Amino acid sequence: MARAYAALVTLGFIWGTNFISMKMATGLISPAQTVFLRVLFGFLPLGLMAWRTGAITRAQLRHLPHFAVMSVMATTFYYYGFVAGTALLPTSVAGLLSGSIPIFTFLGAALFLREDRPTGQMAAGVALGFVGIVLSAQPWNASADIPLAGVLWMLAGTSSVGCSFVYARRFLTPLNLKPLTLATWQTGLAVVTIAALTDFHGIGAIVSNPHALLGAVVGLGIVGTGGAFLIYYFIIGTLGPVRAAGATYIAPVVAVAIGALIGERIAGIELLALALILTGVVLIQTGKRTAPADSV
Repeated sequence: MARAYAALVTLGFIWGTNFISMKMATGLISPAQTVFLRVLFGFLPLGLMAWRTGAITRAQLRHLPHFAVMSVMATTFYYYGFVAGTALLPTSVAGLLSGSIPIFTFLGAALFLREDRPTGQMAAGVALGFVGIVLSAQPWNASADIPLAGVLWMLAGTSSVGCSFVYARRFLTPLNLKPLTLATWQTGLAVVTIAALTDFHGIGAIVSNPHALLGAVVGLGIVGTGGAFLIYYFIIGTLGPVRAAGATYIAPVVAVAIGALIGERIAGIELLALALILTGVVLIQTGKRTAPADSV
């Protein structure tokens, strides 16, 4: 169990550092091109390891529909939402909004997983989290320079990946497949999907900035996608989807810290939003699930 929580902290840190890499990349190339580079370089090491270890077999094709759903929910749409949102928002605000993932995970689990029936404490956590999201977006403040489109893209991404935790728990965990197998199928299918949808004109511009290139290939791709998915499936299988989504409450802290380091203005309202989101997530994480009525 200690190993699982160590993995959770590591995953949260990786996700938190991704925002600055996305910001640098989208300053040079489009969000779709950024997502393509991220997924491609995340898939290559996974594919190599899967081939060498025999983690991918023809027999697994019968599970292709589940792999395809996860590819869209936890890779293609999730990544595009985050990249498109981060391109429009300050790094710190994008990171704050990413903290809503456990809230959407909880809502999905409450609806579709019988073992995750909500309690009053968990409902209070969801309410606090949504207040934090509203404070992050500041829709009443026209001078806050927080585009609504960026907020909506971030929330689209968080809801997609949040629900993917639930889908993985319900349909993939029972298959007892290796994390490497699941991650390879998911990213491999995403590479094909994104390649078919992306306009590659001008993608070479990222080479002009070595830091942006390194961030996209290594930060977002090899570590932020390939390595992150291996950890992702490990902690889902060990801790369950709601607690596994707790990795995302580390990401906003890291993103806000990085934003402050690069000179972004961090006001009291952002810190209050961060506190509310994190408090909401803690309430969700620590709230004991109620047993289904017919199982008592």
